[in-house]
Amino acid sequence: MSKAIGMIEFKNIPTGITAADLMVKTADVDIVEAQTVCPGKYIAIITGDLSAVKSAVEAASTAYESDLIDNFVLGNPHESLFPAIYGASQVEAVDSLGILETFDVASLIEAADAAAKTAIVDVIELRLAKGLCGKSFMMITGEVSAVTAAIEKAKMLAGEKGMYLDSSVIAHPDEKIIRTIL
Repeated sequence: MSKAIGMIEFKNIPTGITAADLMVKTADVDIVEAQTVCPGKYIAIITGDLSAVKSAVEAASTAYESDLIDNFVLGNPHESLFPAIYGASQVEAVDSLGILETFDVASLIEAADAAAKTAIVDVIELRLAKGLCGKSFMMITGEVSAVTAAIEKAKMLAGEKGMYLDSSVIAHPDEKIIRTIL
């Protein structure tokens, strides 16, 4: 059995809640987060065994396809994703800072997972469409070359789905910025 994370993102709230209910009734999965996000969309993030997560996401996506914005299933997600989603990441030092913004939630989480698996970086934060008009962003840290490689990988992945918006890498960010964002 391998651990997985999956997500559905719907363009309206009633369908999103109904789809989240269907996911937990379809398979033995746990809800990590299920809530409204800007602008009036609904997301549900689940975790569990890979086959259960796949079944649950597929069931909800198929049943409510006309209202689906995006979905994904990630087997063996990087361990830094969950603390970054909850805003509980512990960061000791910031050598460089990578920031990437997308038009949706699903592509951002997939991009963050890919970035964290591409190079030795720490995912600091995943801001999931709350107060951002549906957009999402991530921040990562590590050595400049690692952050650059990770952001390029994330940019490519989000771009393939047409959801990439913008990104940057700041080498040795000023302490005043670090105190402000952490």
